[in-house]
Amino acid sequence: MQRFANMYRRPGQGGGALAAYWHGEPVVDVWTGYADSRGEEPWRRETAAMSFSTTKGVVSTVVHRLVDRGVLDYEEPLATYWPAFDVLGKRELTLRTLLSHQAGLHRIRGVVADAEELLDFEHIAELVAAMVPDKPFNGTTGYHGMTFGWLIAGLLKQVTGKGLRELVEEELATPLGLDGCWIGAPVEERHRVAELFPPMPKALALDRISARIEKNSTTRYLAEALLIDGWERLVFHDSDRRILDTEMPAANGVFTARSLAKIYAALATGGVVDGVEVLSSETLHEAGRVQSRTRDYVLGLPMRWRLGYHQAFTAGRPAWKAFGHFGYGGSGAWADPETGLSLAFVTNRLGGLTTPIGDVRLPRLSTAALGVVRGGAG
Repeated sequence: MQRFANMYRRPGQGGGALAAYWHGEPVVDVWTGYADSRGEEPWRRETAAMSFSTTKGVVSTVVHRLVDRGVLDYEEPLATYWPAFDVLGKRELTLRTLLSHQAGLHRIRGVVADAEELLDFEHIAELVAAMVPDKPFNGTTGYHGMTFGWLIAGLLKQVTGKGLRELVEEELATPLGLDGCWIGAPVEERHRVAELFPPMPKALALDRISARIEKNSTTRYLAEALLIDGWERLVFHDSDRRILDTEMPAANGVFTARSLAKIYAALATGGVVDGVEVLSSETLHEAGRVQSRTRDYVLGLPMRWRLGYHQAFTAGRPAWKAFGHFGYGGSGAWADPETGLSLAFVTNRLGGLTTPIGDVRLPRLSTAALGVVRGGAG
C-alpha cells in the first residue's frame, strides 16, 4: 500500500484508487489524493475516473456474456450479424478476429476529420463498419485502439438493438451491484468523475507531433490507430466534458477501482463472484486463451492478445496466465486465474511517460500485489 500512497503526495500528482479481490473476496480498497488539478477536491470513496482503453476489457466481457447465451459465436462471420460486413475483403472476418485485433481495421486517422466528429457515435459506427481492412488477415495483430469500441458497439446493436451504455448496465453493473461502471457517465453521476489532467508538457502534446509520427514508417500504424487531431483538447480542455455524453466504447468508460476489481474477480475465479455467474467456465477459458504471440504491428510489442484482453504486464516476474486491459494514462485491471487475484487501478493524473497501454505505475503495483499473494501461498 505504501507504493500506492507514494504516488500521490502532492496536489499536482492528482489522485487514484486501487482495489483487489483474492479468491472472490475483496482484500484491498484504498484511495488517496485529489480529484481535481487544483488540489481542492479530495478523492473520495465514490470518486470514479475515465479510464481510456481499460474500457475495452469491460466491453469484451459483455460480448462474452452474449456468447454464453448463444446470441453470438466466435467463429461466425461478422457479416452474419451485420450486413455492412457482407462485402469483399470482410466476409471472412469473424468475432474472434475482431476481438483479437486481427481484423485489419485499426485506422481512425483520416476516417474522421478531427476529434469533434467522434462525439457522434452512431455516425462513427457507420464509418468504421464501411472501412476496408488495411491488412490481410494472416494471423498478425494490429491494435484497434479507437475503432474496436465502435465496431463492437455496432455489432451488439445489430444483435440486441441496444447501445453499449445500456448493455454494460444490464450485463455487469446491475447484476454485480457495481457502484461505478459506465460508458461515459450519467448526468446525475457526473459530479463523481475526477478531472483529468494531461500527462505531458505542451511541447510534447500529441496534436503537435502526430504528423511526424504518421510520416515515420515504424510508427505509421500507431498514428493511424490512435492519433486524432484535437483529441487532447476534447479530453483535457473541454469545459463541458462532452466526452462523457457520448458512447466511445474503446476509451470513455468511467469506473471506480472496486467495480473493475469485482468484474475481474469473476474472471480470476472460474467466472463467478458473489454468487453471480458472469461467464461460464467454458467461455471464460476461451476468452482468456492466447490468440497470437507475434508482435502487434500497431504497438510494436507482443501483446499476447486474448479475446478482448491482453497479457497483464508486470514490472517483475511475469504472470503468464493473467489477462486484462490497461489504458492510456495508467488505469487498468486484470485477472490472474493462477493465483485467484484481480487488481484494478484508476487515476486522473496521467503518467509522465504515458503510452497507449499505460505507464509503469500499474505494472509496479501488479508486481507488488502478486508478490504478496505468491508469498502467502508459498
